Amino acid sequence: MSSDSFPIDPGYVRDLVKACLSEDVGPGDLTAALTPDTKVHARLVCRQAAVVCGTPFFTAAFEQLDPGVTVHWHASDGDRVEPRDVVCELNGRSRPILTGERSAINLLQTLSGTATTVRSYVEAVRDTGVRILDTRKTIPGLRAAQKWAVLCGGGHNHRRGLFDGILIKENHLRSGESIEDVTGRAQSAAPPGVPVTLEVENLDQLARALEAGARRVLLDNYSIEGLKQAVAMNRGRAELEASGSVHLDNVRAIAETGVDCISIGALTKDLKAVDFSLQFDKVRNRG
Repeated sequence: MSSDSFPIDPGYVRDLVKACLSEDVGPGDLTAALTPDTKVHARLVCRQAAVVCGTPFFTAAFEQLDPGVTVHWHASDGDRVEPRDVVCELNGRSRPILTGERSAINLLQTLSGTATTVRSYVEAVRDTGVRILDTRKTIPGLRAAQKWAVLCGGGHNHRRGLFDGILIKENHLRSGESIEDVTGRAQSAAPPGVPVTLEVENLDQLARALEAGARRVLLDNYSIEGLKQAVAMNRGRAELEASGSVHLDNVRAIAETGVDCISIGALTKDLKAVDFSLQFDKVRNRG
């Protein structure tokens, strides 16, 4: 897991799970109400190779419905699992488990999908020293959860929002302010610890940004050759971030140009959910 990891706020977990349950359950689970409320044992099985993420959300779904439901995990966030692995076991009354099943798995499968995608990119650039970064292209309402999933997959977080980092892009520059002026003003105005990144569209803009003292530069949609030229021009003066049109089939080549990090929107917006199945094992007794 990345060294810049942060804990998930319990209040955020509680509120997100509450919203998901409210959306699904509404005034009541009509189907579960038709079944006997028996004590059961269930197993959550993963049907594919994956990186697990979202265990606090999964557990919270059942805790909110019935504190008597217990979840025993065999895997933690960030762990790799294989097909047919039992990820956790549940014990408790059948009705709350049936009611919470979909919301709990929806969160787990989505966050595990993010973590699994990230891990594939991290493994693709292994031994290059390049960091894989996320972006703000997240599922609405799941920003903090997906940022956590990125860390669980071995990636690193870019800014979490508009409040903890300055990123000056082409639309910010279209007001007519020069690269030199905006670079100096942003670095002077940034609160302590807040990074300033300047996006440049070509090598001329990069040269001007470096001359102005830019400490972090975003190279968006550069060719492999263009990235190599940018690295040679930079000579280690600024941290270089590559972004745009990054895929598993070209991320290694991008990393080998010598850039410091690669930001990838697909980590959080083009993910594929992991396939989990909750299977009731046996009925213990009527309750």
